[in-house]
Amino acid sequence: MERRRERRTARRHHRGRDRRLGWELCTGADTGQRLWDTLWEAGRPHGIIAAGRGAFSSLRLEKGYRSWGTDMTAEHDPYEAGLGFAVRMDKGDFMGRDALVQRSARAPDRRLACLVIGDPAQVVMGSEPVYAGGAPAGYVTSAAYGYTIGASIAYAWLPAAVAAPGNAVEIGYFGERVPAVVAAEPLFDPDMTRLRG
Repeated sequence: MERRRERRTARRHHRGRDRRLGWELCTGADTGQRLWDTLWEAGRPHGIIAAGRGAFSSLRLEKGYRSWGTDMTAEHDPYEAGLGFAVRMDKGDFMGRDALVQRSARAPDRRLACLVIGDPAQVVMGSEPVYAGGAPAGYVTSAAYGYTIGASIAYAWLPAAVAAPGNAVEIGYFGERVPAVVAAEPLFDPDMTRLRG
């Protein structure tokens, strides 16, 4: 019985921003340490590293993937959040369609914008205020260091006029102002060649 349960807890998935094949392993707390030790020892000759939620956040931000509940909520619409490409108005009726019909005709007043922080030693946490021209303009939703691109990244809600790529902003961080620039996204693989390749 134990062997059959173990087989059902491993599922093969295409994971990550470049769709590489990966595995999702689930186990009980009683066998977790043994599973970790086994995988760690088997992977050491192959250069395995321990990477978790921090790596996921970093890669997600580099690719421009949004996180529901963090980067956007029910108070945001897909056009503001940069997800208008996913809206299919010709697919029939769906919840919220009437609101989106009215919404899609006008440009968003605010946008979720990608910010690149100039100093790679500076990393913000999320929820910090963003300033444009010295005045409060928005707030950071997510932030992490982007290891693939070698820069710190933040996503922030900003007025549409401020959210244009190339605009300079500052992020308030523990009494300091951290310079950042609005960037075109995604930062990693903008032509989607790795994803489609």
